[in-house]
Amino acid sequence: MKRVLFAIILAIGMATAAAAQQPVGLQAEDLFNFKRVSEPQISPDGRTIAYVIQTYDKSKNSSNRQIWLVPAAGGSPRQITSTGSNDRPRWSPDGRQIAFISTREGGPQIWVLDLAGGGEARRVTSISTGVGGHAWSPDGQHFVFASDVYPECADDDCNRKKAEAVESNKVKAKVATRLLYRHWNFWKDGLRTHVFVVPAAGGVARDHTPGDFDAPPFASGSQDGYGISPDGKELCYATNTDAVEATSTNSDLMVVPVGGGTAKRITGDNKGWDGNPVYSPDGKSIAYLSQERAGFEADTFRIKIHDRATGATRTLTASLDRSIDRFVWTPDGKSMLFTAGVESYEQVFSIDIATGKVANVAEKVLVTDLSISREGKTIAWTNQSPQQPTEVFVSSVDGSSARQVTDTNRQLLSQRAFSQVEDMWITAADGTKVHSLLAKPVGFDPSKKYPMVVLIHGGPQGAWQRNFHYRWNPQIYTAAGYVVLMPNPRGSTGFGQAYTDAVTGDWGGKPYTDIMSAVDEAAKLPYVDSTRIGAAGASYGGYMINWILGHTDRFKVLVSHAGIYNLTSMAGVTEELWFTDWEFKGTPWTNREMYDRFSPHNFATAFKTPTLVIHGELDYRVPVGEGMMLFTALQRQNVPSKLVIFPDEAHHVLKPQNAEMWHRTVLDWLGTYLKP
Repeated sequence: MKRVLFAIILAIGMATAAAAQQPVGLQAEDLFNFKRVSEPQISPDGRTIAYVIQTYDKSKNSSNRQIWLVPAAGGSPRQITSTGSNDRPRWSPDGRQIAFISTREGGPQIWVLDLAGGGEARRVTSISTGVGGHAWSPDGQHFVFASDVYPECADDDCNRKKAEAVESNKVKAKVATRLLYRHWNFWKDGLRTHVFVVPAAGGVARDHTPGDFDAPPFASGSQDGYGISPDGKELCYATNTDAVEATSTNSDLMVVPVGGGTAKRITGDNKGWDGNPVYSPDGKSIAYLSQERAGFEADTFRIKIHDRATGATRTLTASLDRSIDRFVWTPDGKSMLFTAGVESYEQVFSIDIATGKVANVAEKVLVTDLSISREGKTIAWTNQSPQQPTEVFVSSVDGSSARQVTDTNRQLLSQRAFSQVEDMWITAADGTKVHSLLAKPVGFDPSKKYPMVVLIHGGPQGAWQRNFHYRWNPQIYTAAGYVVLMPNPRGSTGFGQAYTDAVTGDWGGKPYTDIMSAVDEAAKLPYVDSTRIGAAGASYGGYMINWILGHTDRFKVLVSHAGIYNLTSMAGVTEELWFTDWEFKGTPWTNREMYDRFSPHNFATAFKTPTLVIHGELDYRVPVGEGMMLFTALQRQNVPSKLVIFPDEAHHVLKPQNAEMWHRTVLDWLGTYLKP
């Protein structure tokens, strides 16, 4: 008996030791333990980088941002702010000061910290409506910033009194007299975004874009929607003055003297989107991003250059079949650096202003921020991967000598095992090459078969990239023992504009067959259990889940987050009406056939697959009724289903405790049907 007992104890001990040695993959609870790095800004002399670290307090369900400095040559970072929440560090032109936005005394205001002289930061603005974004004028004499104000008010005292009256009023009714009365997750409530200029030394901020229009408008792109000339005398800003903003992407650029005067439109010939103006270092030109096709928010972003003297405009990137995300002039004005999506990467390029010649600066990276020093030799940028959250990198302006200078999450990363993310290409029936990302489970054993989860991206003009996603991170699923397939079907960005355009008017057509073809190919892999496949998606990905419900029984389980269910109702309650107008080539009453053809609700009688439905009640992009209607159809037909609604979330579930509950619910639902 003792020998048997000893054998049992020994076996238990060996099993425990083996379990302890098993790699631990990324857990949902980890996502809000990571410190999130962003906004690297390199000093004028190229020696120091200011950047932001965002941390989360799960107990308070909130986050906080602080500004840090790190030597560009490498070294220990140091934190320079601690009171309130602080972000958007911007160096003064002489490099002696950093301006930033802080909530340390209530609402967001501009503060300036003198790095050379030491001491406390000084407050620059005291505008009651708060500051949203800011920039130094190149001469260092002013700040330009945006703020949401009541357009009928001539001064800040008026804005303050109106805001106080709204706050104290017991009646909270919302009143609208025009479209685009709410956006994303908030109501405009009569407010307009205006651009202000304030002396850098402090003083009264002056509204330079008065009137009942937004400047910049909602869709202001990846950079600021305003800029100021090198001599500090002229302001350029984006605005949309069309009568019905909800059906228009016609943002134009205006210029106005900083000292006062009449605004002048400089991009009136283009009916598409124009924005993100940046003056050339010599002040002779304004570069900006532009889309040609009116009403299409996913058209190619091209760099254009406007000659201030002649008024002539030329397209710098006309021959490039890639959409530009952000750009910066080099200090000598002879070239620009820009980022653009290339398949699953976001790469850095340079372009010669005179010839238009494009060269690679950083390949196979995923860059979301880019900053160049005034001395023109050094750039700072962020990079991330499926195995590492965003960190700050530095290189020469040509991309050489690239090096990582922050390692913010080293300790937590060292405690987790990560799957490699591979490329998978298939050939669709019409010969089109379709890309996917594929990841194997943590602790992968090639002799075993694993269930597979297919993740479908939103947009539809979006893409799965090689980033460290905080909502749809494939590592969460590989840690749970799944193979993960992430298709980039037609409609995806990063594969050329024709590929992106292919989804318009064909939502349930080629994108659906592309996804199913990718699933078929992945299911043939020797380690995939083709009888245990599930799928999940959000936004357009949620739409595709709903479409799948009515068109195939291939999947054992589905998850639909913020998915469109009834295209006609969606067109009536969403806010950006240009989107449905473009995608379905009209309204439900002018092109009913297309809305009916691709609306998932028309195929409800075929619903059989167990489905988890998730929605945010503050979602104005895809309002919550879409999820409710889907759940009702599933329940009335006795399809196993669950509805989860977050009253305090919008299109994305962002609060730490809510997000963790979201992940647990999704994993539990998938596991119920996919795990043996």
